[in-house]
Amino acid sequence: MGVSLRVAFDTTPLRLTRAGTARYITNLLPRLGGVRPIRFAGPGRLSVGVRELAWYPLALSLLGDADVLHCPTYYGPLRPRVPTVVTVHDLAVLRHPAAFPAWTRTYVPRVIPAVLRAAAGVIAVSEFTAGELEELAGVSRDRVRVISNAVDHEVFTTEGPRAEGDYVFAVGTLEPRKNLERTIAATARLGVELRVAGDVGWGGVRPDGKHVRLLGYVDDLELARLYRGALCVAYPSLYEGFGIPVLEAMACGAAVVTSRGGACEEVADGTAELVDPLDVQAIAEGIETAIANGTGRGVERAARFTWDETARLTRETYEEVAA
Repeated sequence: MGVSLRVAFDTTPLRLTRAGTARYITNLLPRLGGVRPIRFAGPGRLSVGVRELAWYPLALSLLGDADVLHCPTYYGPLRPRVPTVVTVHDLAVLRHPAAFPAWTRTYVPRVIPAVLRAAAGVIAVSEFTAGELEELAGVSRDRVRVISNAVDHEVFTTEGPRAEGDYVFAVGTLEPRKNLERTIAATARLGVELRVAGDVGWGGVRPDGKHVRLLGYVDDLELARLYRGALCVAYPSLYEGFGIPVLEAMACGAAVVTSRGGACEEVADGTAELVDPLDVQAIAEGIETAIANGTGRGVERAARFTWDETARLTRETYEEVAA
């Protein structure tokens, strides 16, 4: 990236999540070099309304002391004064609105398409999400650049400690689209322990069952240990824009079970057991097959996804929109 190019990067999502978007921001920022973080820091319950009704669409539109603004989610300015790049991780709220809180499913369909139209550059994290942008948000495919998420290969590796015990591992924010209820039912049929790691989300999702062990949020070193030790990793999500846990699990050598027909199938590319996420028996059979086939099928696939390459392509996007 040219030394004179001034880039402002919105880090506000780090206040809201420790999941996939946070992975994206925390791994990308150190590799971009010379980028200025900006964020909305309003405290309290009122901050959500101020952030989404005023700061993103209006205040960010006034930003003028940068050559490029990068919004790492689809929240952004409506009339930006500087070329703006918007990264879209998924469009789950447009595809499955009932799975989201009332405010989100009301706000996003009304505002986000306008944000995307105003952006000088739109990044999708997968080909699947690029297709969703065209179908659900009306963004022409030739306006979208696919730049994949990646994995931290210093942490998520086949070498290292393994958690003890015989268990199936599930990871993700506790929300309806992660499909934990069916994963719990499938592992109950198999009589195997299910360990679940993830922050509390929304929708009243509370993993329950005598065979279920809820771990809550775990740091990356512990997460890698759990991936390595698992009989398999079950990730039959109802909808994903990418599926970083699939990639991290493969990098750790774990056998993976994930959903057929979406972004997770794209990420796995033939190295995971694919199942119908709506069919408990199919999930159970996929878990059995994954355990029987053993681990390590996705290691080479995962090695192709690096944050250095993601950063390089992102810098190219900055240069293109600033030209």
